[in-house]
Amino acid sequence: MEREEVRTVSEEEKQQQRQAARSHRRKRKEPIRREKSKPEGEEPEKKEKREKKKKHSSGAIRRRWLINSVLTTFCIVAVAVTALTLAISNYYISTMRASLESSAQTAAGMFRNFTESTYLYSARQFINQFEDRDVIEVQFLSATGWVRMTSLMDISGGFPGTPDVTQAIETQTMRSWEGEDPSTGDHIMAVSAPIVYNGTLVGVVRFVTSLRLMDAQMIRVVLSMAAVGLFIVAMMWIYTVYFSRSVLEPVSRVTETAKRIATGSYGVQLEKRSDDEIGDLVDAINDMSLKIDQAEKTQSEFISSVSHELRTPLTAINGWAETLYNGEVRDAQDVKKGMGIIVSEARRLTNMVEELLEFSRIETGRFNLSVEPMDIKAELEDAVYTYREFFRRKGLELVYDECEEEFPPISGDPERLRQVFCNLLDNADKHGGSGGRVDVSIRQSGDDVLIRIRDYGPGVPEEELPFIKYKFYKGSSKARGSGIGLAVCEEIIQAHNGTMEIGNAEGGGCMVTLRLPIHGD
Repeated sequence: MEREEVRTVSEEEKQQQRQAARSHRRKRKEPIRREKSKPEGEEPEKKEKREKKKKHSSGAIRRRWLINSVLTTFCIVAVAVTALTLAISNYYISTMRASLESSAQTAAGMFRNFTESTYLYSARQFINQFEDRDVIEVQFLSATGWVRMTSLMDISGGFPGTPDVTQAIETQTMRSWEGEDPSTGDHIMAVSAPIVYNGTLVGVVRFVTSLRLMDAQMIRVVLSMAAVGLFIVAMMWIYTVYFSRSVLEPVSRVTETAKRIATGSYGVQLEKRSDDEIGDLVDAINDMSLKIDQAEKTQSEFISSVSHELRTPLTAINGWAETLYNGEVRDAQDVKKGMGIIVSEARRLTNMVEELLEFSRIETGRFNLSVEPMDIKAELEDAVYTYREFFRRKGLELVYDECEEEFPPISGDPERLRQVFCNLLDNADKHGGSGGRVDVSIRQSGDDVLIRIRDYGPGVPEEELPFIKYKFYKGSSKARGSGIGLAVCEEIIQAHNGTMEIGNAEGGGCMVTLRLPIHGD
């Protein structure tokens, strides 16, 4: 109703409506722009974030590996250099201290029988005879700690004021000290030994040496060890880069291939470059890719085959059912013919559905056997008698070569084996019915039962024989079928530990040979 009223308004009213709409759009223009610009502005941001995330994730393992490996190596080298430096420094210091303490103790022992007024004379002689004056300074101090004589000058004067002097005077025991010389600022080590006469402190003998050379030597040692450590870190970096490339690049190739498979590029194959764990992974990916590709093709073939095969009988059933329902056919013979077609096509649909269900059970691993002792000859004869009348109506002769000998019971599933016999007879009808005859025989061969079903049709082209038992394979045959009947038969026979061979018989036609063990081994 609303549409009809709009159509009947005048042109002047239409013009007014258009102007009002344009005015309304102008008023709403900015909000509309803002509303539209928001998602258009957000989308690039999201895209940029995704790209950053991809870039961040790409090579993240390599970066973490490099950083962790090099950082760990650097820390180990730093700790090792520090520990070794401290060990060497402590060794030099302890050795130097022990040498100075030994010299100071010896010198103090030499002056233990001198008084304060007499020991300085002997001290001068000691200084003059001291051979290490170039590296060690010898000082003789008064009981108050005043320098009375040194190896640098006869009378120095001054008060060292270092802890070794004060402690030696206070405790009258030998003391050592390491630190900065208050007068020169030089890094020194000093050992002070008290000179005691009859229990009275006479003076102090003090040995002082500069540690400047040792410090310079330690710096060279530290630099040398640091250079070695940096070399180790550099080699570790190079090794890690090489190792990461040798490991992560193949993993990256596998990842990219897996992504391609995930996006639908089934069947792609990776080049195997090594026979290690990565090579095993490549083999697994290649095998997975092939299986997915095969499964995809199987699924496509399944859908195509089933849809085609179901469409034909359904079309026939629907067509004849509508014809009969509408009463378009009145002749009794035509009605009987139509009903026969409906029954035949329905039976074909039933068989096809049964095949599909059986195929589904096999593919999903729900295929089970109800094994029991059974008479294989009786089951085969039941299938032959079932199909004999059906074949006769189609003008096809079914010849059964009855075997007089008795067969021992075999372990099997009667329903499944009867299904195999019926499928093979139905297949002989479809593909070899033009020959007008089908032969069936059963014999015992050693510990096996041999069953042969032969038709006299055109046979199977030699190039198609290796593929005839594949799922959904039809080859060049024009006969109707889902293409899974023989595959189902193969699975059932193999589940009974038997074999099914298909080949061309001498004189023409196709022959199927079933071999089943009598004892089920």
